Amino acid sequence: MKKIDILNFITNFRKAPNDIKTHGQILAHLGADHEPAINHMLEELKQARVIREVELQGQKAFQVVSR
Repeated sequence: MKKIDILNFITNFRKAPNDIKTHGQILAHLGADHEPAINHMLEELKQARVIREVELQGQKAFQVVSR
């Protein structure tokens, strides 16, 4: 699993460039057994300002801001 897997799941630049995915959706797609690694990669992506953390229906969610 790589950071690009997370980015590709969150958004599809051609069909839904501003899509937002919740933390639960990301874990369900990539596998909850990899949660520590996923959380670490999400933090790295936030620090690099590639994604931003937003709130969607009261849940932590993520949106890609850099292409």
